Amino acid sequence: MKVWTRRHLLGTALAAAAAAPLALRHGRSRAQEPSWADRKHKVRVRGLEMAYIERGSGNPIVFLHGNPTSSYLWRNVIPHVEHLGRCIAPDLIGMGDSDPLPDSGPGVYKFATHRDYLFDLLEAVGVTERAIFVVHDWGTGVGFSWAQQDPGRVRGLAFMEPILRPPGFPPTPEPRGGPFATLRSPEGEEAVLENNLFVEQILIGGLEYYLSEADKAEYRRPYRQPGESRRPTLTWPRELPMGGEPADTEALVASYTDWLANDEEVPKLFVRANPGAILANEELLEYVRGFSNQREVMAYGGHYVQEVSPDAIGRALAEWIGSLA
Repeated sequence: MKVWTRRHLLGTALAAAAAAPLALRHGRSRAQEPSWADRKHKVRVRGLEMAYIERGSGNPIVFLHGNPTSSYLWRNVIPHVEHLGRCIAPDLIGMGDSDPLPDSGPGVYKFATHRDYLFDLLEAVGVTERAIFVVHDWGTGVGFSWAQQDPGRVRGLAFMEPILRPPGFPPTPEPRGGPFATLRSPEGEEAVLENNLFVEQILIGGLEYYLSEADKAEYRRPYRQPGESRRPTLTWPRELPMGGEPADTEALVASYTDWLANDEEVPKLFVRANPGAILANEELLEYVRGFSNQREVMAYGGHYVQEVSPDAIGRALAEWIGSLA
């Protein structure tokens, strides 16, 4: 009778493990899932193709990303709520898999332009009433602006790390140092268009080990080509209302902020990122906490909290949406 030593058993196990991938390659593997890009739908908006993810059915639940992300930001949140409605996650124009704007350059990709393209996309895909918005970063500006136009169409607003300009607050000063000072200066072109600073340092660098290599590749994919393909990620930080500029964007942000603070009808879910970034300012945090008809939940993470605590956000969303009329 053959005696199996520990070495024999270990060798057998290793041989079996090595053989497993061969068996999978010979037809017993599960079908490979399509890439995030392959799952997207396209719709023509103002002569350009805009991309979006769609899951589920029923009343719309719209997920809006900010800079420099895409619909991919919501990939681990949407599964928690896709049974509760028609989840739609667009890529803003010039971002993700949406077409770039023609004649790209300084002054292109302003907030008002993103807003107008996104409004037309929502109309094209049939988002007209009983809409819930789940928004982040500059996506909050687009979603809040849509709600401000006709609050009766909105079932609820769930937001995290919002772009706001509270009336009566002193203007946010221009940054004197750090990456945002660079981005808002003439040096920003080299930092972003050549070196992809916003994607590499602020997004990927800021998340450290929370992103897999596949995640990093997906966030880099729309901006692999140096030059104007990266223009949206440079224009967005230049659109932040700082030092009273840009005046047109400051007026738009102040308008929807004032509406949001005074609205009492639309249910709101404030997902507070802890420690967060934008709302790390205690005065601004208390201002946001004063909104009417609002529930607050906390999720661990910095600015891109969806990459750190997607399940906590998803569960909070599902509970809140289930409570809405």
